[in-house]
Amino acid sequence: MNRILGGARVVAALVAATALAATTLVATTTAPAHAVSDGWAAWDPVAGTSNAYSTTLRPASAGFPTAAVATDSRGNVQLPGGSSTFLGADTPPGAKYGSSRDQRYLVLRPRADTPTAPSTTTYTFDQPTPDIGWAFVLGDVDADQVRVSAVDAAGSTVPAGEIDSWFRGTFNHSGGSDQPRWDAATSTLVGNPGAVDTDGASGWFEPEVRLRSLTLTFTRRAGFPVYQTWFVSRARPIGGTVEDRSTAGSCPVTGSTLTLLSPFGEELATTSPAADGTYELGEFATQSGYTVRLDAAPGCAVVGPAQATVSNVGNDGDPASRARFEVRAVVPFPISGTVRDTDGAPVAGVTVTLAQPTGGTLTTTTRADGTYLFDDNDTGDGYAISIGVPAGYVAGPDGDTIDDVDVTNGPVVDQDFVVDALPTVSGTVTGGGRGLGGVPVRLVPADGGPAITRVTDGDGGYRVDGVPGGTYTLEVEAPDGYTAPPARSLTVGADDLEDQDVALSRPGAVGGRVVGPDDEPVGGVGLTVSGGNEDVAAVTDEDGGWFVDGLDAGTYEVTVSPADGTVVDGPATATATITAAGEIVGGLDFRLAPAPDPVDPTDPPTDPVEPTDPTDPTDPPATGGPGTGGTGGTGTGATGPGALPATGAPQRAVLLAGAATLLGGLSMLAAGHLRTRRRSA
Repeated sequence: MNRILGGARVVAALVAATALAATTLVATTTAPAHAVSDGWAAWDPVAGTSNAYSTTLRPASAGFPTAAVATDSRGNVQLPGGSSTFLGADTPPGAKYGSSRDQRYLVLRPRADTPTAPSTTTYTFDQPTPDIGWAFVLGDVDADQVRVSAVDAAGSTVPAGEIDSWFRGTFNHSGGSDQPRWDAATSTLVGNPGAVDTDGASGWFEPEVRLRSLTLTFTRRAGFPVYQTWFVSRARPIGGTVEDRSTAGSCPVTGSTLTLLSPFGEELATTSPAADGTYELGEFATQSGYTVRLDAAPGCAVVGPAQATVSNVGNDGDPASRARFEVRAVVPFPISGTVRDTDGAPVAGVTVTLAQPTGGTLTTTTRADGTYLFDDNDTGDGYAISIGVPAGYVAGPDGDTIDDVDVTNGPVVDQDFVVDALPTVSGTVTGGGRGLGGVPVRLVPADGGPAITRVTDGDGGYRVDGVPGGTYTLEVEAPDGYTAPPARSLTVGADDLEDQDVALSRPGAVGGRVVGPDDEPVGGVGLTVSGGNEDVAAVTDEDGGWFVDGLDAGTYEVTVSPADGTVVDGPATATATITAAGEIVGGLDFRLAPAPDPVDPTDPPTDPVEPTDPTDPTDPPATGGPGTGGTGGTGTGATGPGALPATGAPQRAVLLAGAATLLGGLSMLAAGHLRTRRRSA
């Protein structure tokens, strides 16, 4: 929505917002019966400057990963408080998840106010998102449009058909009639056909696949639009029981520890059971794939698996969200050991199998400290212990099996294993002068095996652990608007490969305004941007603005061509430099002034007359000598053929002045001679 409102419109908007707020307040005093913990996301303060802003999205549900948010929106990016603009309980997302009143939301703009300069906003999640139980809402889509794209947990671009299945419909959060339309083929939410500034036109989505990044590309169609973004998520409880199954003695269940891990191995919570064996880990984002791990109290052994996979997608109390364990006091004779890596660090969750001499097998998993234990073993010879080497490791020098373990008359301890982590390949993907999040990076084996794909984090970093030795091609899938360099080959040996960085490039842009003497915009003025491979022409719009994008790195000179009747008031050229970061160089402004009135031409001067050459043989000889006042060429009354024609007063005045001077000199000479004679007499 354009935020430049007239006074009457402001009043009307405030009245409507107040009425809607009152309605929503009444409607949401009672939470929906099905909502246990639905919440709208919070945001860290916005940092950065125009075309390079960042913040962090913090979903309300525990276990939902945070997201680093990077946007090249122009200023002014905002996080309003949500007191006057919000999603009420009468909107579709508000009806399902509750009102967003007093919850912040993000307001963004295009990269520049032109249809050819959309802004790109990428949410890069710390871990893949849940595949159910959350939504995002795009509001104020009227004189603009927003395209939705995403990268899934496997590092693949989500196809348009999948994104279309997330789309839940359009509505107007301000109670108005304007709604955008959804273009399924391009995954774009498009504002009204006339690109008219309205309020509240919105669409909402519920993703159904785990995402590593979500990108929103916002394009201006008219005016100076903004758009709004909300996120909401749902949480459900996870818990269970620990039961003592001891036949002799007892195991204090309250001394056990339960640890909750995310589907991607991140530790989320720990707790211990109550005296009756029940435990609650808390409410977490709805998804499958959580792991609950049990560490039994000292002197106790776990009966059966020491960890369980749970899902809290269903209703409260769903058995799938309850992990049940059994423990007992250790029964002689136990067999125990530890699994560590070559650096001595414990490796948790490793599957350990005990083969009994009688042919039976028992299975358990290593605890957080890498230890395992099998109890209630009969005395005898020929036990064998083996591990399932986890992904990203290879068996150490002693292998993955210990044979010929004998149980005699006491515990069997120190049955340890070592696993060797495969090398790591890591680096950073940069673009636009900073790290780029949400970018797929692939290691493609030269032998034709499956590619290993990772997605860059919010700072542009990537890390591929456990890479088998061999030759690979390092490829980067550049986001829209960027260009990746050619893929390169690398060889993985025994050591880690660090600093495998990739710099993406993108075109830049230049722009500015042309104004008149009183800063009024001047439309229709031509400009030329010179540099690169060819000159590019631009023309100012009705607001005096001009913009040229798609410029490769280099130095450019902008020249303005004033229209007839105007001149440039100041420099007629400006210079801008664009690097591979693809900057938008604005502020290349020019001022025009009216051309001065033409000057009236003066009367043309008389053609000059060339003087006669005094040695011209046609001139008659002078009849008087010097000082006689005759009629020759130097006489005062010369009118003969040898005289200068009296066609110009300056020439005649000069001749007269010369003659007078000569006569004066002769007179003084005669007077002096006379005085001399008188003195001598």
